[in-house]
Amino acid sequence: MAGTNPISLTRDIAIDLGTANTLIYIKGEGIVLDEPSTVALDTTTGQVVAVGHDAKRMWGRAPRNIRVVRPLKDGVIADFDLCEQMLREFIRRVHTSRFSKPRMIVCVPSEITGVERRAVQDAAEFAGARRPVYVIEEPMAAAIGAGLPVSEPSANLIVDIGGGTTEVAVISLGGIVTASSCRVAGDEINDAIVAMFKKEFNLDIGDNTAEEVKIQLGSAWPLEEELTADVGGRDIASGLPRTQEVTTVEIRAAIDVPVTAIIDVVKSTLERTPPELAADVISSGITLSGGGALLTGLTERIMHETGINVLVAPDPLLSVVLGGGLTLENLDAMKGLTAQSDDE
Repeated sequence: MAGTNPISLTRDIAIDLGTANTLIYIKGEGIVLDEPSTVALDTTTGQVVAVGHDAKRMWGRAPRNIRVVRPLKDGVIADFDLCEQMLREFIRRVHTSRFSKPRMIVCVPSEITGVERRAVQDAAEFAGARRPVYVIEEPMAAAIGAGLPVSEPSANLIVDIGGGTTEVAVISLGGIVTASSCRVAGDEINDAIVAMFKKEFNLDIGDNTAEEVKIQLGSAWPLEEELTADVGGRDIASGLPRTQEVTTVEIRAAIDVPVTAIIDVVKSTLERTPPELAADVISSGITLSGGGALLTGLTERIMHETGINVLVAPDPLLSVVLGGGLTLENLDAMKGLTAQSDDE
């Protein structure tokens, strides 16, 4: 086999096409792009005017003719054309050759339908990928990226909490033995915070503010020292800006429903795990990845509810794309972990 040539015109690509963020890994180079999965569209011309960070900065601030959207929802493509244009722009930024089509692996949710998977593969092909486009299930990619021994005969349980979906899988001997997913994750936690401010304080806050509140004040387990902070928004009654003092206790209560839904998926997966593998999970523990793994107190909450030790992956935000990249680096040896876009 030929060695990796970092200046080759054709540079193989692994993509974590997430609801909140898209990350790209290039073979031989590592992660080269990490941008919000966001597109700004001029509604008068129908042209895309910005993608990624540039588009996200317009969120809630753009003039009437600019619509800022996320073309993926709950881990799957909601707007095919915008997703394809976003993906094409991201690939253009990192893949300099116009004359070659890269091999591509795309990470997808484990319970994606055949139609949804085909849409992802088609979007990748239209954006410039070579056929066949490979897909790898996100929990498998997350487990590989987290450094778990997925090929060993012992079981590992991975929980990947992204923006749109939570993926839970028990992996053994290079395959997924039991998997569950729910379309409750980081976005639903943000939505719960927005709803709480409206209901309790008659205050309208934006999605970006809700994200900041989640990061700074969100928790899934009581803190040693509860915190208080002022949050700015628009008074629904008067329409004027104002701030509201909130506590970590109030935010924790607000997000309890989506957090409980995530934990219920973990518990239901454990309940369906064969006894021998369940014993392995007790000894190896549960590994969390994805942005949701960073929610304060989530490890303690899951540990309390399952009785199993819980660890956070070394780079939880990067686990999926790193796993896709490691699969890409050893594609011939790891093809059993992927599915192709055509039957060969």
